[in-house]
Amino acid sequence: MTGTLIIGLSIAMMLFLLAAGLTIIFGMLGVINFAHGVLYMVGGFIAVEVVNQTGNFWLSLLVAPLAVAALSALLEILLLRPLYDRDHVEQLLMTFGIILVLDEVVRTVWGLGYHDIPLPGSLSGAIPVFDSDVAVYRLFLIGAGLIAGLGLFALIEWTKLGIVLRGAMTHPAMVRSLGIPVSTIRTIVFALGGGLAALAGTIAAPLIPIQVGMGFGIIVDCFIVVILGGLGNIRGAIAAALLLGLVRAFGQQYFPEWIELSTYLVLMIVLLWRPQGLFTFSKGRKA
Repeated sequence: MTGTLIIGLSIAMMLFLLAAGLTIIFGMLGVINFAHGVLYMVGGFIAVEVVNQTGNFWLSLLVAPLAVAALSALLEILLLRPLYDRDHVEQLLMTFGIILVLDEVVRTVWGLGYHDIPLPGSLSGAIPVFDSDVAVYRLFLIGAGLIAGLGLFALIEWTKLGIVLRGAMTHPAMVRSLGIPVSTIRTIVFALGGGLAALAGTIAAPLIPIQVGMGFGIIVDCFIVVILGGLGNIRGAIAAALLLGLVRAFGQQYFPEWIELSTYLVLMIVLLWRPQGLFTFSKGRKA
């Protein structure tokens, strides 16, 4: 029971790291970023390369998010910035095109094979927790997700940058009139979202094979978390990730043949109960 709960929490934290980046991009930019999954994949591949070259997993946790954040900023400046005043369909097509291009780049650089990262020695093995032996890396994943979530929430709610971010989202003309470059704020938001996706890909690398196309599967779960939690809401993303992670873990334990159906059943029930998601997004007030 305890082991299943820990697995569920670790899945939840992984989903939250992904969904948090997606939800802040939508909440603050109004862009539904289909390319979020491919940024997760790129982060995983960069982490693999860093570990292969240096043997240092901890360095990959720094390099991969920063590299993908820089890539995300470049994509926003060159490709998305001209489309903010255009129809959402054009934005969706652009992000889908980014998926195709980055998939091809990754295929050219790293090939079609599977890649992995060995567990660092300090995070390998298991420790007893109540009635179960729990993998140390699962506990690390939970801790990393909690730290990232608290840091993101504090950034948005309690810092001057967070005030500017929320202001640029709800009243861009007013923020611009104060001499604050709204375009730069948007770039920072998109880079932050991409960096979070890469962090999730780096943390996932010791647990799952890193391969071309891995972003397609995870983006579906990511969008489910965002929809369940309420579009653009960090609190909702946390709650929805916990719900989905626990459903996945206990479903795999007790009714594995129904696990996919149970995921969509949860989505249907929540949307019938609260079509706006678990947490209603209030513009300019809450993360």
